[in-house]
Amino acid sequence: MAKSRRALQNELRLKYLGKIMDFLAKEEDVLRTGSNEIAFPVTDSEGNEEFIQIVVKVPTGSRDGEPYNGYYMAEEYSLKLKVQQEKAEKARIAKEKKIARDAQMRKEKAKARKTKKEKMEAELEKGK
Repeated sequence: MAKSRRALQNELRLKYLGKIMDFLAKEEDVLRTGSNEIAFPVTDSEGNEEFIQIVVKVPTGSRDGEPYNGYYMAEEYSLKLKVQQEKAEKARIAKEKKIARDAQMRKEKAKARKTKKEKMEAELEKGK
């Protein structure tokens, strides 16, 4: 009797969850926290205990019947990162321009205040 698609997916999930657990168990205290997830305790650079959680799933695709395509998802993610980097670069350039513009404005204001102060002092001297 042929196995259902769901049963085949569960076999794959369990197989790879076991492989990941075996690999990590060499150096970590791996805990099975669900039917498709594991966790293991770690410490950060300051000695605080945290947990890393890994979820293993076999995606089926969208509801409209289009199957999951890992290659497409990786390409989409790569493009998303590229767009984010371009956006961050534009923001950095805009910030640099604003800083330069603000510095110029401060110089101009300081010069204007100095000129105004000198004029007022000159008028005071004339008035004496």
